[in-house]
Amino acid sequence: MHNDANLHAIHATAMPETEFTLTRNAFGRLVLTLGDGTAHEGVVPVRAFPIGAPDDGIGMMSTDGHELVWIPRLDRLPAPQRALVEEELAAREFMPEIRRIVSVSTFATPSEWTVQTDRGQTTLVLRGEEDIRRLAGTTLLISDSHGIHYLIRDLMALDRPSRKLLDRFL
Repeated sequence: MHNDANLHAIHATAMPETEFTLTRNAFGRLVLTLGDGTAHEGVVPVRAFPIGAPDDGIGMMSTDGHELVWIPRLDRLPAPQRALVEEELAAREFMPEIRRIVSVSTFATPSEWTVQTDRGQTTLVLRGEEDIRRLAGTTLLISDSHGIHYLIRDLMALDRPSRKLLDRFL
């Protein structure tokens, strides 16, 4: 189902020299039409900095991997167009953000963790300490045994019991 915002072409300017229109076709795929009238079906938005600056720098990529439009800031797009891009990104990206560590089965690995994420509570299996990577500052990326990546955006924003459990693995 498409809402009214998706049924009409949405005109935006990513950069002063790059005007484009974004729509969905009958199959739900994004269609990007450049200012010169060239249409590109099946375009895909890709974040340049998905963890560090998710709303800064989004490339609209063609099906063959070429960048067609560069969007410096997502929040500068008109709301309906931003919604189309965000919907498409949400469908492609899956990286739950850990908000709290509820419990850990053992402090040896592999261990089973029960965590509260921005998408609800879940259980993951940590194979080894090397599956916890520090990205920048207090940001961590945890990979589980199924290859799913969990993000801790700010280690210091976790509650004290969660930080204490995590410290045993860092």
